Amino acid sequence: EISPPAVLMLASQNIVIILCGNKKDLDADREVTFLEASRFAQENELMFLETSALTGENVEEAFVQCARKILNKIESGELDPERMGSGIQYGDAALRQLRSPRRAQAQSPQECVC
Repeated sequence: EISPPAVLMLASQNIVIILCGNKKDLDADREVTFLEASRFAQENELMFLETSALTGENVEEAFVQCARKILNKIESGELDPERMGSGIQYGDAALRQLRSPRRAQAQSPQECVC
C-alpha cells in the first residue's frame, strides 16, 4: 500500500507536486501499475507522469507542467510571489513588475527587436 507523502500534511495548501513514475522504459519490470499510481495521484491531488531518465521521455514535460500549474495559481491569485512565505518568488527584479505575464502580452503585443 502506498501512503500519502508527509509533505502533504506539512506543506502549504497551494503546494504543487508532481508524482513521477520513473523507469518507464522498463515497463516489464514495473512494481506499481499505471492505474495504481494514477489513482494514488488523483486521491492525493497530485499531478502524475511516467518518465524515463534513460530516454528522456516526459522529463522536461514534468517541469513544464509544474511551472504551468504554478503560473496558473499566480494568475488566479491563489499564489502571490510578493507575499513572504508563499514559497515562490520572482528571480529577476524586473519581473516583479509583471503581475500576469500572459495578460500583459495579450494587452500590449511585443515589438520585434531582431
